[in-house]
Amino acid sequence: MHKLGLLQECMRDCNRAIATFPTYAKAWYRRGKANASLKKYKDAKLDLEVALSMEDSLSRKSQIKGELTIVLCESNHTNVTGMVNDNGAKGEVDSLAQSQAIALHCVSTQSKGRGLTSGNDIPPTSLVHYEQPLGAILLKACRDTHCHFCFVEVPADAFFCPSCIIPVYCSNSCQEKALGEQSIRNHDNCLMSKNLSADLQKHVMHVLLANHVRSPRSEISTKHIPEHRHECGGVHWSSVLPPDIVLAARVMVASIERWKAFGRTSSPLDYLDLSSNYSQNSPVYKLESHIYAVVLLHCLHKYYNSDFPFSGVSAGQLILVISQVKVNSMAIVHMKSIYQDEALRNCSKLSTSENYNTQSTEQVKVAQAIYLKGSLFNHSCQPNVHAYFISRTLFVRTTELVSACCPLELSYGPQVGQLDRQDRQKLLEEQYLFQCNCSGCSELNLSDIVINAFRCDQPYCLGAVLEAPLYKRLDDNFLQVSDASSICKISLPLPNHEKEKDISNVAQLLLNERGAKSHVSAGQCLSCGCYCNLKYLAAASKSSVTNIQRLKDSLGSDEIPDAFLSDILNSLSHLRSVRHPYSKIVAEAEDNVAEAFVRIGKFELGMQHCIASIKILEKLYHRNHIVMGHELMKLASIQLCLGDYNAALVSIERAESIFSLHYESHVDQIFPHLKILRSQAENSAA
Repeated sequence: MHKLGLLQECMRDCNRAIATFPTYAKAWYRRGKANASLKKYKDAKLDLEVALSMEDSLSRKSQIKGELTIVLCESNHTNVTGMVNDNGAKGEVDSLAQSQAIALHCVSTQSKGRGLTSGNDIPPTSLVHYEQPLGAILLKACRDTHCHFCFVEVPADAFFCPSCIIPVYCSNSCQEKALGEQSIRNHDNCLMSKNLSADLQKHVMHVLLANHVRSPRSEISTKHIPEHRHECGGVHWSSVLPPDIVLAARVMVASIERWKAFGRTSSPLDYLDLSSNYSQNSPVYKLESHIYAVVLLHCLHKYYNSDFPFSGVSAGQLILVISQVKVNSMAIVHMKSIYQDEALRNCSKLSTSENYNTQSTEQVKVAQAIYLKGSLFNHSCQPNVHAYFISRTLFVRTTELVSACCPLELSYGPQVGQLDRQDRQKLLEEQYLFQCNCSGCSELNLSDIVINAFRCDQPYCLGAVLEAPLYKRLDDNFLQVSDASSICKISLPLPNHEKEKDISNVAQLLLNERGAKSHVSAGQCLSCGCYCNLKYLAAASKSSVTNIQRLKDSLGSDEIPDAFLSDILNSLSHLRSVRHPYSKIVAEAEDNVAEAFVRIGKFELGMQHCIASIKILEKLYHRNHIVMGHELMKLASIQLCLGDYNAALVSIERAESIFSLHYESHVDQIFPHLKILRSQAENSAA
């Protein structure tokens, strides 16, 4: 590790070896060299002196003395720096959350059941909730790359479960919390036999204690119930079963441990206060859950014996927990940055033949978890709070002013602007077994009309043409919306409201006409009423999108096609001629074209198409939506490569304000690359 330049990993390897065998001279020697490379000369000197005292070979003693001389010489010219404790930083985050969180109240409504509110007005960016999970499980795709306890990416010197070697951990602390309390070795006798000086004995004990992080018994029994302990040994069922089934077992184990800790009264499920929609599940899903419950019952009974008997009652409890996990689990999402630091720093030197990708971030699902109180937040397609994760801790912040007694609602996935109403309803019904009646689904929205719309073929008409659903104006300021599977009623926006003006530009018939004229069918323009050829429009749109994607993918080859520029611009122009100007399909195409131009060094064209994409997204989402922050980071990276540093700073500042609204004090922790963008823009503009 030291020769590869992985100094922190080298330190952790040495600490691990010392914790196992404190008199291992080579580990102390390597630790001293790593500390010297990190310019921590005080610790390096002590490490090498310990190594010298413990080494028996004369030749190696001479080698250690030579290294010690070098360290003493270098320490005379350099200030000493201290070590940083990662666990302290995490503790600081938790204490900050405790001081900021706002008291919430659980209420029940007829339409949504239980939910959370506050008795006072809550300003934007307020932290309203934070919570550790009752149970969590890493997704299979991340098993080799992420810590199985805290879900961060593991370093090169990862820790493994000593029994089954399946879970990977980033630190001894995470390993201990997942597996349970480990025994402490008594190192005093072996240290005394080496006749170390008092200062060196103190240093050795300091290193041993600093690298053995123990969790108090009370903490393990209430906060960190070992998640992997019951899965380890024998058949490795936790690596074979689906993650949600393994999560159900972990939730059941947490309930059993709490039941045992608090006197074994009543039932373990009394410690779970989660909703369940078992009766609404399909027969196939019910059969699968029964089979998985029997498998889990066998596995858990083998571990708990009489505490979890092999009986029909226990199987029924597991069936219920599996159903509860389905509708209450949250996907733990971490931000992944596709960031080419060196390319950005040297972007002014890029030629048209060199490849460069735009700065972009994506949300990556790494795990799923159950949060008891977090599950009480109801869903809205227009949420007023934002949920995010640091490690495995859930944080929830307001993104707008929330009035007293107003429900606090987050998005379970689909939002207005991301999908149209029909697709949002379908997704929520399939995954969570409920029909959404939030404000975003009960009132007509511009984005629901234009997101997948075609362009009217009449000149100068901005009207939207839809494949589905069908609209019919009712007499009481409502619209009847019908598609192949359902009929519902939604309200129209208030007269003279800004929302009504935007809709009027693309769908006058829905607002102004009544009776037979207001009946709008598939293929009919919502503004002028003209009928368009849907079959032609759909085929032309599909062809253009396919061509743009094909041309973009062709940049992965060694040679750029001669007609690349004209072909991709012609395909985009053709798409614009059939799709509505506010369509998300056009926005995505503009984004693909922008990225393609940036990759071949055409930064000016890339910036123009990136701005065009952002303008469309501003119609679908509101200006401060988190999606806009991600798009502005792309724009800023292109502006930096173009040399327009002042414009890049404007884009970065707007992105920072959007991210601050959603993450507040955690922005730098979640988006560390944003600092690099700002630093590059400020240094270049100066």
